[in-house]
Amino acid sequence: MGALDAVWHVLNLIAPAVGLGLISSALAKLLWRQDLRAVPWRRLAAWVSLAGSVVIVGGLVLLGHDGRMATYGVMVLAAAAVLWWQGVR
Repeated sequence: MGALDAVWHVLNLIAPAVGLGLISSALAKLLWRQDLRAVPWRRLAAWVSLAGSVVIVGGLVLLGHDGRMATYGVMVLAAAAVLWWQGVR
């Protein structure tokens, strides 16, 4: 595997986490406009994407495969926890 292939593998590994971070933070800003007024959208998206990436890498290490439904379920729970944490802060 070449360097470019390795880069594409890593990008495709974290793509679901980044996608979930962008979509969930945008929806949270729309739904809870008053509560999340002081929190910038970029910060929400970055924290949710980071949490999702950590969960995906952890699922890969613990389960031996990426793309397991359990990993995606935990990623959604982590995204919800991060959005809640940012809204409460």
